[in-house]
Amino acid sequence: MPFPRDAAGQGVPVGPTPNLAPDLGRDPATPQQSFGAGPAAQQDFGADPAAQQSAPPGPYPPQQGGPYPAQQAGPPGPYPPQQGATPPGPYPPGWYPPPWQQAAPGGHAPAPQQAYQPAEGVVAVPPAQPDPNWRPAITDPPTAEDFARRRQVRPADPVATMGVRAVANRMGLRLPPGRHEQEMRRDIETVRRNFGGLRQVTVVNPKGGAGKTVAILLLAMTFGQKRGGYVLAWDNNETQGTLGMRAQQDFHSRTVRDMLRDLGQFQGAHGRVGDLSQYVRSQGEGMFDVLASDESATGGEMLTAAAFAEIREVVSRFYKLIFVDTGNNVRAQNWQAAMDATDQLVVTMSARNDSAETAARMLDHLEQSGRQRLVRQAVTVVSMPPSRKEIDLPAIQEHFAARTRAVLLAPYERLIDTGEPIRYGGLSAAARDAWLKIAAAVAEGL
Repeated sequence: MPFPRDAAGQGVPVGPTPNLAPDLGRDPATPQQSFGAGPAAQQDFGADPAAQQSAPPGPYPPQQGGPYPAQQAGPPGPYPPQQGATPPGPYPPGWYPPPWQQAAPGGHAPAPQQAYQPAEGVVAVPPAQPDPNWRPAITDPPTAEDFARRRQVRPADPVATMGVRAVANRMGLRLPPGRHEQEMRRDIETVRRNFGGLRQVTVVNPKGGAGKTVAILLLAMTFGQKRGGYVLAWDNNETQGTLGMRAQQDFHSRTVRDMLRDLGQFQGAHGRVGDLSQYVRSQGEGMFDVLASDESATGGEMLTAAAFAEIREVVSRFYKLIFVDTGNNVRAQNWQAAMDATDQLVVTMSARNDSAETAARMLDHLEQSGRQRLVRQAVTVVSMPPSRKEIDLPAIQEHFAARTRAVLLAPYERLIDTGEPIRYGGLSAAARDAWLKIAAAVAEGL
């Protein structure tokens, strides 16, 4: 059916024109493409199909009829569309602008709704900002150790086991230990602690009769009694030593010379602790072993530094703590090798000026040879004679306290003075307590 035309030949709309909002998203200067004109034209979904087929070719002015205005296809706008803007077409049949895009009759489309503004004089509260440093709490899952720890209970309060307090406790009381017993327990704990590997304690004084051999035996006994085995007392005398004579005898009389001759059976992965027992002497209740030096005054040559290193490499496989007795020649190779392998130095002397002066000169030699650390960390043990007459003990204590870490007194013990083999059970309580205190001071340096 042909379009009606006016007097000027222009097409006029058919039927009432709907009140539509203006196309706010289109530039007014851009001409709008006609519906039904050209192959790329958009289809007029609101017109009669027969009229479109019979209409003569255009150009025609834009149609004003239909349920919605014709729109020129353009690039997709931002979605969702801004308030007050009509999204670009084409549109499906039956689509109408939303109410906020529709204009009132005879008016314009309502302005977009403005954001809320607080009244004058009212301070707006800014929104809470998230803390950038906040992280959710992460709790590690429990472990088997946590599960087992639940069974650990608070240890019982210590109860006295010595002296009058122990007697009272046997009658039903629960008295704590006295000060002396508490000190003993602390010393035992110090001696028993783990040193983290093999440690060597070397006892030195170039003067004979300075108490080196006695100190070696009593220290080894104390550590053996309080810690258990794996303790060795080694006589590193360059010729004839007395450690094997003052120790308990065993089923054999082999010495370090025999072990040095048979070192081949301990090389590489060979050698067991049972094999080593053929060369060391077990001390029974002392809970330690003795490796004696050559007991023959005429046999063999002096030990070298290489021999000391080879023997130490073997015994270090079977012992955790080695006490090394030394000779009287500070220039001997095995004496110097023992110094180089020392972890804790113990300086012994009798409470006499000649013994103390020899020890002081030896410390000078060690410092001059670059062993200042050994001297500063050394423990000095002063053996007391049966009588304190004619001794200058304060001068000795003052000198060595200024040069070494600690100075301790070893009380006189008749069993030691006899020269006979020493048994731990034969010592007096005062001697055992004194040497436990000395052993604790040595352990602090390990």
